[in-house]
This record gives sequence, structure tokens and C-alpha cells, in this order.
Amino acid sequence: MSNIVVVGTQWGDEGKGKVVDLLTAKVDLVVRFQGGNNAGHTLVVDGKQFIFHIIPSGILYEDKKCLIGNGLVVDPEVLLEEIENLKKTGILIGPERLSLSEKAHIIMPYHKAIDLAREAAKGKAKLGTTGRGIGPCYEDKISRSGVRAVDLTEPEILEEKVRENLKEKNFLLEKFLGAEPLEPQPILDSYLAMGEKLAPFITDVSVELEQALKAQKGILFEGAQGTHLDIDHGTYPYVTSSNPVAGTACSGAGIGPKQLHHVVGIVKAYTTRVGAGPFVTELEDETGDYIQEQGKEFGATTGRRRRCGWLDLVVVRDSVRLNGLDSLAITKLDVLTGLKSLKICVGYEIDGERVDSRPASLKRMAACKPLYEELPGWQDNISGAREVDQLPEEARAYIKAIENITEIPASIISVGPGREETIIVKYPC
Repeated sequence: MSNIVVVGTQWGDEGKGKVVDLLTAKVDLVVRFQGGNNAGHTLVVDGKQFIFHIIPSGILYEDKKCLIGNGLVVDPEVLLEEIENLKKTGILIGPERLSLSEKAHIIMPYHKAIDLAREAAKGKAKLGTTGRGIGPCYEDKISRSGVRAVDLTEPEILEEKVRENLKEKNFLLEKFLGAEPLEPQPILDSYLAMGEKLAPFITDVSVELEQALKAQKGILFEGAQGTHLDIDHGTYPYVTSSNPVAGTACSGAGIGPKQLHHVVGIVKAYTTRVGAGPFVTELEDETGDYIQEQGKEFGATTGRRRRCGWLDLVVVRDSVRLNGLDSLAITKLDVLTGLKSLKICVGYEIDGERVDSRPASLKRMAACKPLYEELPGWQDNISGAREVDQLPEEARAYIKAIENITEIPASIISVGPGREETIIVKYPC
């Protein structure tokens, strides 16, 4: 049984949730390995919409086990809310269906307070963070002062950490950011109560994965956000606080690299971005508005309007290299229906010089001009296609151009939001 990693190749919002949902049918376990509730996956199943922020979207399959890895930062309130919301739809979640790594770090109220206060203080220079405390929580993880899931089950340890951390956090909030300080006791009362509810789910996910591997079970590793939001490889500082690249599936779940067999890169048929940061192919015209409206491009987590533009294969080619992609899943192809012509960015030009990879320098990024290949569009509704041959010739040519330029074959093509509105070229598992 193959173990698969699913990653985004752009700036997130590529449609990973739907692809994970499709591939879950072929595996036994689904693991989320990084990020927090600053990410969201939206699925449409039997006409019902589901939005997930922490729990892997594979939870919709009753016979699958989902795991939240140590690489995540988890807001326990959001996690419990997701469990409750699923219960309301008739999906009951117990420890037999969901595990939370005891080593995952926990987002605390002071993380969210600092996140919001920093953005407010920056004014127009703000980074566009979701304000959910993700970055400050990762900061505490790196500075070795973080609260982990296991601490929620040990009251004395939790109290010691919270009281000690608040000495520094309140000083920062009051003296530097001009925000209100926080009291320790309400935090302790709330988090110990949530810890009691989550205790049955908290376990050693790495050991559980080892047991599954020995039993030759198939595992799907689900990333959040996209490669170009990676803290190391993205458009820094307009990035997330973790590593969405495929290699993090190992460190964020607790397995060795030899256990990964196939990496699927999700490529939206055009490019979107939420918040600030460079975007070479952005369309601030009627075409951009058309794509935004047809694609319903609003963030699943923030509700913010996504910036839209032509497909940028410079960033996708970088993602091929950074993730070691084996195949592509092309999503939202149907959104482009109705456009007379389409453009694909195949390179950048900086001061008359061609550049084939994204520069690290924001100054050089700002100087980049897209080099386009233009292709004819199509007018026919493609949502009913279930084979590549059923697509219009122009749509097939668009897919072939993506494959040729990236040198990676497409394994999945999404032609609509529904689970069934998909062309499976070849299952990656």
C-alpha cells in the first residue's frame, strides 16, 4: 500500500481538501502534519458543504482514522468546536476515529492577543496574518516555552508554564504593544476543562503510525497552505509560520523519509493569493473579477476576498523541485470556462533578463514582469466530463501545456466542486 503526501504548489487555497477526500478512499489513515486553524479545507459532498480547519478532511469516511500530528499548533477550542459541528451532522468523533499528538503545541489566548496587537501596531505594513495566534505559538515552540497537548492533562505543569509565560507576554502586550494584559486563572480554568474533553484523543501519533506501517496500511499525509507560504522557501516575510513542503510530513508526523512513496502537488488552474505579498500574475481587471466570481474565491478561514491572476508556472516549477513532485492534481479547471483566451506565465523578466525561478529578494520580485504563453479558451460546460477525452480540445491543450512546462504528469483533474466532478487520470496510490 502506497503512502501519499498532498501539498499545495502555490499560495494555498488550491483545493487540497477535495483531493484529500478523493484519495482517502484508497488509504486507511489520514494525517495532518503542519499549520493550524489559519488554514481551511472546503468540501462539497452530496450537496453539503463542510469546512475543516484542524481535523483532516478524511474524517468524512467512517472507516478511516484521522491523526493530528506534532507539527501542528492546535487551538483546543476550535478543535472541540469542529468535533461538535460534525456531531450535529450525524458524524460522531471518538478516539477510535481521531488522534491528537501529545507533542502538538497548543495555541493560548496570549498568542492570539499578541498576534492581533502586532498587526494593529504595523498599520499599513501589516503582513495579513489571520490573527489566530499561529505565529506566536510557533515562536514559543522554538524558544522552548510552549504548551503542548500533553500539558493539558497535567495541571501543575500547565499552571507553571502559563504563569511563567504571562510574565513576558503581559510585559510585551502592555509596555510595547499598548494592549490589555491577561490574567492566568481564567486561562487555566478554561484550558484544563478543554484538556479533560481532549484527553481521550491525546496519544503518541508517531507510535500509532509505526504500528500502521507494520500492518502495511496506507497513509495519506495532508499539508495545509502552499509551498510559497513556506517559512523557509516562500515569499518571506509574507509567509506562514511553518513548512508546508512535503519533507515536513516526516518531521510533522514522526516517520522516516523512506515511508513516503508519492507526492501529489495541487495546482489550481489559475493563481490566487490571500493577504499581502508579491503576486506577479495578478489581474486587477475584469478578467480577475470574472475568475474571482466564478471561482467563489473567498478564504475558507478568513472570508477574505482572494486576489486572482493567471496561472504562474514559475512558482509551480519551484514547487516541483522543493517537494519532489510525482504527479499534479489540477483543480478548478471549470472556473476558466467562458474566457476567450488564457495565459500561462512561463518565466519572469527582470531588467531585460529572463528568470526561470522566483527570486528571494522582494525588490527583484517587485521588478518581475510575467512572460506569457497564450492559449485559446473554451465555452462549453466541462463539469460533466469524467474522462480527459470528454473535455474540449482547448481544455486538453491547457492541461498538456501545464504538464509539458512542469515536466510532471497530471493524475487528477477537478472540473467542479463536487466529489464526483473529477477526472481520475491515474490514482497515485
